[in-house]
Amino acid sequence: MAVSFSLSPEQRRLVAIARRFAEEELRPLADEVRAEPDPLRRALLARPTFEKAVGAGFLKGLIPVPFGGTAGSGVDAAILVEEWAAQSPDFVISMAGPLIALMPVYQVGTPEQIRRFVAPFLADSGAPVAAMAFSEPDGSVNFDAPPPAEGIRTTAVLDGDQWVVNGRKQWASHLPGWDGDGPDVMTIVCRAPGGVSLVVAEREHLAGHIEVEEYLDLPGLTGCLTARIALHDVRVPRDNLLGAEGQGGELTRNAFFASGASIGTFATAAMRQAFAVAHRFATTQTRGGGVPIIAHQSVADVFADAKGRIEAVRLLSWRALDAVLSGDPAGPELALHSKVFGSETAVDVINDLVKVVGVTAYDRAFPLVRHLNEALAYPVIEGSNIGLRRRQLQAMLAAPGYDPLAASGLA
Repeated sequence: MAVSFSLSPEQRRLVAIARRFAEEELRPLADEVRAEPDPLRRALLARPTFEKAVGAGFLKGLIPVPFGGTAGSGVDAAILVEEWAAQSPDFVISMAGPLIALMPVYQVGTPEQIRRFVAPFLADSGAPVAAMAFSEPDGSVNFDAPPPAEGIRTTAVLDGDQWVVNGRKQWASHLPGWDGDGPDVMTIVCRAPGGVSLVVAEREHLAGHIEVEEYLDLPGLTGCLTARIALHDVRVPRDNLLGAEGQGGELTRNAFFASGASIGTFATAAMRQAFAVAHRFATTQTRGGGVPIIAHQSVADVFADAKGRIEAVRLLSWRALDAVLSGDPAGPELALHSKVFGSETAVDVINDLVKVVGVTAYDRAFPLVRHLNEALAYPVIEGSNIGLRRRQLQAMLAAPGYDPLAASGLA
């Protein structure tokens, strides 16, 4: 099949549908979120919009077709993420929980596990949420480190035919669920007797066993329901173990490739919005001079460089998401480049645009610095670039037989 960079008619329709929902539903939500000072109350503002998205079939669009959903290609996913994240990236992150939490289920789940764990997200109503309970308050980049290192601290111990889970988790959106009794599905990275493992807890197991220690007040992505929680004697059926004991390290790393690839698209959305704000400013403001400031070469150069980098990150993230979701062997490497290059490029591009606008951009009322606050999150969420993602790239580059042309498809 020939490579084409033109969107199909169906993808054009997806752009229109996603953009209309973003402008009609997510833009007003984002305004409400920015006006609400309390982190819990502003996160809960998203629930009615979440229910509309579920009713419109968008949640099913996150579930692959073989498992009952309607998910299309990686490019389709990137289109949806960019259009929505341009207005409310925190909403997209909150809704995309199943994308990570269910990835190990698809990979190693039994037919019965797949049926049971995926079912809540095939609904046509309500606001089902999922969480990948990986990160911990004291850090998780060395989660699978062997003793004497601590590694992951959350434990799962067998008691008859149940796992008893205890520990603390942080950062994953919707760890407490909407009401503090947990999400519909929580995939828990824990240390079992056989090593790092994944155990799935359903809402019925979590209710009454979650202590919300703090709802976090973030400088960007402020609408995400982000908390630090403690799990107290969460009892989960023995059959809710995914794969085998000790397989959790591999499954966890694999689960975060799709989300890592998507960070390039989130970065694109932030740069796209920041570019539009700064360009409008530069083409209409003279700042006391005789011409709009974009007529100055130094200013125009910033915009030219920014636009090229936006287009580069967009295409990289499209390719990365498509490769990961289609099972292309190049997916893991491309996902890491999308995450690292995309996130760090966004910080640089938006910071340059802030400097073009000048001190006016440092006013909260001016719609630019909030995109920088969003971009600052992207190098550290979904696996921090320095602590985790660059280490993964190092391992790939150092592996025997690494082919530099393989990810490009030119090997």
